[in-house]
Amino acid sequence: MALKRIIEEIGKKLNETKMGGNYLMEDYSIRVEKLKELVETADYILIGAGAGLSSSAGLEYSGKRFTDNFEEFIEKYGFQDMYSSMFFPFKSSEEKWAYFAKHVYINNIAMEGTYLYKKLFNLIKDKDYFVITTNTDDQFLKSGFEKERFFRTQGTYAKLQCSKACHNKLYDNEELILEMIERTDNELRIPSELVPKCPVCGEEMDLNLRKDHLFVEDLEWHEQNQRYNDFRENALGGNLLLLEFGIGFNTPIIIRFPFDDLTRSYENVNLARFNRSHLELTVQQNGNYYLLMEDELDKYLTSNIKERYIPFSEDIGTTLDKLM
Repeated sequence: MALKRIIEEIGKKLNETKMGGNYLMEDYSIRVEKLKELVETADYILIGAGAGLSSSAGLEYSGKRFTDNFEEFIEKYGFQDMYSSMFFPFKSSEEKWAYFAKHVYINNIAMEGTYLYKKLFNLIKDKDYFVITTNTDDQFLKSGFEKERFFRTQGTYAKLQCSKACHNKLYDNEELILEMIERTDNELRIPSELVPKCPVCGEEMDLNLRKDHLFVEDLEWHEQNQRYNDFRENALGGNLLLLEFGIGFNTPIIIRFPFDDLTRSYENVNLARFNRSHLELTVQQNGNYYLLMEDELDKYLTSNIKERYIPFSEDIGTTLDKLM
């Protein structure tokens, strides 16, 4: 089944059954103690992180953080949030890059490692760990996580690529972004000479974010991917704990589905899923994906699956404090 259809079917089932907010869970304190023991006894820890983790860390794309930092753009364009603003049809590259520069600055360059990410690092730093994330804010790298134990699958705000992907090299953009911000005029435009051009083909550059088939996977991306695959293969030889944070059904094929597959397939794999809603496990049967509630797990999966799967809808930071 094509990925798009899979996601559509899952979305349909969520809407029909309204399972997202009704997942039955054990008492919070029991789940915390279970996870604390799993962290202590794990030989390997694999972290999977999505947008929900950065939102919990305070990197919201809407609300006060948005209105405080983008007042002039809101007034001129009527923007509602930082996410949708990235897809606005700007009339010129000078206007587009004035916004992109501010966006990159607020969400990456100006952001140091947040307290939540640092707490997570302190929890797992003495373990054999690895991180796979769809986030592009580089919070893991800014919070102490080792560069060699990190795979950012969807790119980073900190790099530029050719918009036509004519070659697979990426370019640091911090110096250029800072100059763009400094030289943005009252009409919210940068000087034309600051619009980045590809040094190979001359086309305009773009941020290295996965949004279509032109996303550039450079040598470092492939090295990260290989290290991730090597870690996962090696970790299956011991007690592996999967810690999943803030991942829904936008791009489930990257982290959520693989984590579910590992948990279902290996008795030595445990999964702790942190999400405000949609805490179900997915199971594949006859080419279809289904969402399983807590009281259905034993029916379709192994008898000990309830001991190996621990869902949390509670605050991530509060739970990490209790695990320390």
